[in-house]
Amino acid sequence: MTALTPTLVDWPGDLAELARRSLVAEYASLTRDGRPITWPVTPYRGEDTGTVDVTTGLTYPAKAERARRDPRVAVLFSAGSTPGPADPPMVLVQGLATVRDADLQANLDRYVHDSLIKLPGAYQGSPRWALRRSAWYFARVYVQLTPLRITSWPGGRLDEQPEVWTAPEGTTAPPSDPAPTGPALGTAWAKPARDWRPFAERAGRLGAPVLTVAGADGWPLPVRCQESERTADGFLVRPPAGIAIGSGPACLTAHSHEESFTGQENVVLVGTAEPTDDGRVHVRIDRALTDWSITGSRLAKTAGFLAKGRDLRKRVAAESARRGQPAPRVRL
Repeated sequence: MTALTPTLVDWPGDLAELARRSLVAEYASLTRDGRPITWPVTPYRGEDTGTVDVTTGLTYPAKAERARRDPRVAVLFSAGSTPGPADPPMVLVQGLATVRDADLQANLDRYVHDSLIKLPGAYQGSPRWALRRSAWYFARVYVQLTPLRITSWPGGRLDEQPEVWTAPEGTTAPPSDPAPTGPALGTAWAKPARDWRPFAERAGRLGAPVLTVAGADGWPLPVRCQESERTADGFLVRPPAGIAIGSGPACLTAHSHEESFTGQENVVLVGTAEPTDDGRVHVRIDRALTDWSITGSRLAKTAGFLAKGRDLRKRVAAESARRGQPAPRVRL
């Protein structure tokens, strides 16, 4: 196994190893009106090692559709999300997205293979027949990120200036696969607007959040904050050194997962960011996005997973048909 040192200097070569080791990263994309949205994802090294690959479910493809519409995306490897070195770096990768869903069966086969290797604890004890019936979960759309700019804080020292790598001028990414045809199915788990305050309380228990804004160049800019303080209308957060945060739409993402990856808790809040005179950022929250958290006892987590499957299973065939393909199958 290749060692990942706290200070990464071989960009972008070390990126493949970082993606291979990391269980969780934060993936940011832009809505139609330029608002950044950031969700935790599991990153994978690209098949040619030149990209960082993330996925979203075929049955809930919004993360990929945003990238297909606007390929400016980012993946953040936050300090502490990478097992191995005692002081892992925080690494922000900004680049161009290529969305891959022209071969859904190949995507599913790859995801089953890679996730069973990377997250064995998540599937331990699951009978093969149950996995075969989980195409609603394993069917995936891939988003491949070609790096254009890498900003790293060696040792996760967020109070120090970062190191920056930029791709050679003229670096491009392959085009995405054609967009699906026909009307979109809508959000998989849309719910009426709810009071965001209980979600903010949950976020406060999950540690320092990731703040995402759109940078001066329009690219999503996700960074883990050094500190966070609850306010009546949101949060006061301190971004890492070397990052300029302007006023505008903002997203706060807090999450945690069990070491075995048998459970997870996610909170995503959207609002508006405003820098303060003391170097912090005041984020006023407007609403909480509907999340998919798996918490509680093993029985409760299993029941929640199966319930989600009942809700989403019928979408596999519909989303496959929109792409002119048969529904993929889990082949174990």
